[in-house]
Amino acid sequence: MNVVLAKTETARALSDILAIARDRLPGTGKVADHRRQAFEAYESVGLPHRRIEDWKYTDLRVLMREVLPLAATPDAAALTRAGTALKLHAIEGVRRLVLVDGVFAPKLSEVADLGKGFSIRTLRDVLEAGDAALHALLFAPENADSMVALNSAMMTDGLVIEVADGAVLTQPLHIVHIASGAAPAAMFTRSLLKVGKAASATLVESYIAADGAKAYQVHDSLVVAIGDGARLDHVRLVEDGREAFNISSAVLRLGAHAHFNTFGMTSGSSVSRYQAVIAFAGEGSRVETNGVNLLNGRQHADTTLFLDHAVPNCASREIFRAVVDDRGHSVFQGRIIVRPKAQKTDAKMMTRALLLSDEAEADNKPELEIFADDVTCGHGATTGALDESLLFYLRARGLSEKEAQALLIQAFVGEAIESIANDGLRELAISAAQRWLAARG
Repeated sequence: MNVVLAKTETARALSDILAIARDRLPGTGKVADHRRQAFEAYESVGLPHRRIEDWKYTDLRVLMREVLPLAATPDAAALTRAGTALKLHAIEGVRRLVLVDGVFAPKLSEVADLGKGFSIRTLRDVLEAGDAALHALLFAPENADSMVALNSAMMTDGLVIEVADGAVLTQPLHIVHIASGAAPAAMFTRSLLKVGKAASATLVESYIAADGAKAYQVHDSLVVAIGDGARLDHVRLVEDGREAFNISSAVLRLGAHAHFNTFGMTSGSSVSRYQAVIAFAGEGSRVETNGVNLLNGRQHADTTLFLDHAVPNCASREIFRAVVDDRGHSVFQGRIIVRPKAQKTDAKMMTRALLLSDEAEADNKPELEIFADDVTCGHGATTGALDESLLFYLRARGLSEKEAQALLIQAFVGEAIESIANDGLRELAISAAQRWLAARG
């Protein structure tokens, strides 16, 4: 019996979107082949749903329902709105690299006087240049995940940053994703960061919206290669508009004796999902990954991390905190796999959720898969409310209920925020948390 699968309206609409946008997507030849294969992989699955284990708590067929058309190339008015939003989220002492509606905006970026030790190019230029080695890295994320596959098929622009061996970048690099608010649309971006042997760099990513930006979608992907003996500090702040969708993925590979320290905070977007695959490819490396969800209203935020210990003598630490108010929904999924050859692995994971209302929800799913016998591994998860005795203690000393709650919440998320090595960026994260606290009713 022959079975014919009928295309859904969503799948048909996305095929139309791809056909219309094809002339705007950079790269020909093998790049076009990669795009076609990726789109076919996406079509075979469609939007992830609850029957896919890794997407059990974030059913995009229900939450997102469809993929919006590709955002138009930003015009002068869009760039003006983006520039205004940029001023409100300016960070001192960083090199700013701005993507507006998924397209690099040189007039809003700082690309002059790069000096020695690193280079910055746009994804569009790299895809059109035919650099086979970089193309192999850019298309490294497997198409097994349908949203990564969709990003591979539709990626329009982004940054390709290469840090030379031994280079130490004292100035953080700040990639800013801005939705201009021109119309409901989708942005597809992918960036690549190569950190050479014994090099050091700091990368900041921000997701923000111009005034008036509402129902837009961010589809972003980051590919990182960290060389032997290198260090990368990474800070990620999601402050998108409250009607936005942000689906972001990261694929990272560490060489020997490398160090990766990352922190992420989500306080914006209606629905967000950050999924990262971190692979230990060289002995003696260390990963510290920390995160905070600050949610209220009906916000839904999902953080899914997969740490792959494939070699011996590596260490990882995961600390995740969620503060959920109203009818918000926080999801944390952390999976640590220790391969048979990864003896002497030291891996620990702890996730805690603080629920501020009876209707708030937090789903925490820490997992360990251990196939080696000489390891030190552990995980834990807790969920609870604010301590009433501590609230009483603070209120008895003259603080209002809101002030007492804010103080306890800041202490709760502080352990994760303190992991940020750069003082200025740590203060930035603290300020973002304070803005969320101040906006609470």
